[in-house]
Amino acid sequence: MSSADFYTNLSPLDRFLDLADPDLYTDVPEDWYVLITDVVGSTQAIDQGQYKEVNLVGASSIIAVLNALDTAEIPFVFGGDGASLLVPPWALHAAREALLSLKTLARKAFQLELRVGVVPVSVVTQRFPLQVAKIRLTPYCNQSSFIGGGLTFATDLVKKNERYQLIKDGEYPANLQGLECHWQDIPSLHGHMVSLIVSALPSGGHSNEVLYQQVIQAIQTIYGDEQRYRPVTPEALNLTFNPQRLILEVKAKTQGKPRWLRILYLVRVLIEIFVGRYLIAFNVKFENVQWGRYKEDLCAASDYQKIDDALRMVISGTSSQTHQLEAFLEQQRQDGKLIYGLHVSDRALMTCMFMGSREHHIHFIDGADGGYALAARNLKRAIPNRKA
Repeated sequence: MSSADFYTNLSPLDRFLDLADPDLYTDVPEDWYVLITDVVGSTQAIDQGQYKEVNLVGASSIIAVLNALDTAEIPFVFGGDGASLLVPPWALHAAREALLSLKTLARKAFQLELRVGVVPVSVVTQRFPLQVAKIRLTPYCNQSSFIGGGLTFATDLVKKNERYQLIKDGEYPANLQGLECHWQDIPSLHGHMVSLIVSALPSGGHSNEVLYQQVIQAIQTIYGDEQRYRPVTPEALNLTFNPQRLILEVKAKTQGKPRWLRILYLVRVLIEIFVGRYLIAFNVKFENVQWGRYKEDLCAASDYQKIDDALRMVISGTSSQTHQLEAFLEQQRQDGKLIYGLHVSDRALMTCMFMGSREHHIHFIDGADGGYALAARNLKRAIPNRKA
């Protein structure tokens, strides 16, 4: 098996809890590269009301690279204000150019600075392992998971060392075909939408994966099974006709175009949404999609829980359940086992990505009003011995 095919040939897991088993992970080949993106000053942008723009730019990192690589299957993870992706040597140039183009678009369309970096896996593994697994969400969609500390180390290198950053502007317009934002914010059916990040501490006496297994089991004790706490449910999903909700997609996809083309694109989107509502309401089969069950398929293909050296989850629950979760995590923190950050909203954001057809799709989930980015800020404040 060549290194270029290693991720494609990985057998997907079927249960989220299996991602807490380190024996089910595979080392990333040494000749691959880690691509890192994050919005610089994302918390300040969120404080200024740009949380949707930050979220969109983070998700766009993934679709821009996938479009550049055409049909290649690569591991990636969405982090709210950015993303991490791994690519083989043959894909590096195209992926770099795609992210540089997105960097230019982020600045011109949304006045956001997107940090973009590349780190060779061989550099990462001198310090930390970098291992990957994938879980099957639907017959057409897999989600990546990472352990070992290598992804975190690569992210830190990009943030702190200009040697690994890509500075220049992109030469071509960013290709965001397949990126969609046609849904209203998703309300929590129980009142609270918790964006959670949990990071195990080496001093806790457990391997990271064992601790994450314990945290997941505690969450399921508090909330019930995955169907009870998942943030995306068919009854909470509604397509939107609000131009203010759709304008970010319009800006992203028509940057640099004349005003009349922007208006034409918005009209096209509104027509697509009208048609989508009809297809869903009357259970029409079209483009190999049974639209009557499309909302169920969308829920299944949402990335609301994952591991990328830390446990990340978006959880829908009651105020009482949030307090129980915080009490459990705080006790674990005081025992020196973990640090955590969470942010509570009443709804979630969803950014949709279609990969060549309506059957192949994945949906990036984050809490509204800051989500993972503010949870990460709260986590950093909890790091032991961290100076204020």
